[in-house]
Amino acid sequence: MSVMREFKEFAMRGNVMDLAVGVIIGGAFGKIVDSVVGDLIMPVIAFIMGGRLDFSGMFVTLGSVPPGTAMTLDALRKAQVPVFAYGSFVTIVVNFIILAFIIFMMVKQMNRLRKAEPPAPPPATPEDILLLREIRDSLKK
Repeated sequence: MSVMREFKEFAMRGNVMDLAVGVIIGGAFGKIVDSVVGDLIMPVIAFIMGGRLDFSGMFVTLGSVPPGTAMTLDALRKAQVPVFAYGSFVTIVVNFIILAFIIFMMVKQMNRLRKAEPPAPPPATPEDILLLREIRDSLKK
């Protein structure tokens, strides 16, 4: 069997295609969550904490800053000053918590929908079984 044929069979399996669709949708969903966090949630948190606060720009310098270097994260990184950029981490943690909660709610809803389906009625008892039961019952008498 040629390598191309094996690859084609592998790529066309249902599981691989489902995985590919899941990865694509997951990537798009991740962008939506990033937007929700960055554009909706973080500004509200910043407002609650007392004003305009950009979490992604929060950092602590761990080394000496060369004179004339602006005290922004980008400028310090360009000057190769070691920085502890905890603001980006906070944003990513909030993204993760929101994403995990949304996935939890989706799985919970899917499980509830699966349970909501009524069980299929049992199939009718075949006629020969009914006849055998009648014979058994009449023999017991």
